[in-house]
Amino acid sequence: MAVPKRKLSSARKNKRRSNVWKLSAPSFSKCTQCGELKVPHRVCPNCGYYKGKEVVKIAD
Repeated sequence: MAVPKRKLSSARKNKRRSNVWKLSAPSFSKCTQCGELKVPHRVCPNCGYYKGKEVVKIAD
């Protein structure tokens, strides 16, 4: 069984693990109906349209 000869320093260990916890910002796309920014593959919260069809009625 492979055993490390020396103890791994916490700095070296943390450098290796640093990329695991990075969060990416959510991407946005323009709504085809109203032009508002929205999260892709979701109903537009501004107008209630998804893929050119009204899915949710929004009260004015």
